[in-house]
Amino acid sequence: MAVATWFGCGHFPWGPGTVGSLAGVLIYAALHIWLGAGRWALVAMFATLTPIGIWAATRAARILQKKDPGMVVVDEVLGQWVTLLGATVFDIRSVIAAFVLFRIFDIWKPWPVRQFETLPEGVGIVADDLAAGVYGALILYIGGVLRLY
Repeated sequence: MAVATWFGCGHFPWGPGTVGSLAGVLIYAALHIWLGAGRWALVAMFATLTPIGIWAATRAARILQKKDPGMVVVDEVLGQWVTLLGATVFDIRSVIAAFVLFRIFDIWKPWPVRQFETLPEGVGIVADDLAAGVYGALILYIGGVLRLY
């Protein structure tokens, strides 16, 4: 359950998804600032955690006997990292923009994001957040190209 709840973020009583998203941003920001981690590190983190996250989300859903338990927030971490991949520069403005954009698309779930929830178990739990992350990344990228942030 530790990975599924992103080491307790999912147990936060108000807005656990937002807390999970914030954790995702802060983890990458810390790695970027202190270790100089760039886009490839983010891709490696995402590629490594995605199958683990799907497995953890599946296990949690089965244990809790819920299709998409609110305490499972590893999907928010992954979706947030996808959004961050759209940043043309990595600074405080792009981080804030990435956070806000991902939360908007994760909550709104425009077509076809919501349809990904129908996939089975952990795949469905994670896939809709990855799709929301793609929307966020595209808008973040366009905003960066147009120098809006």
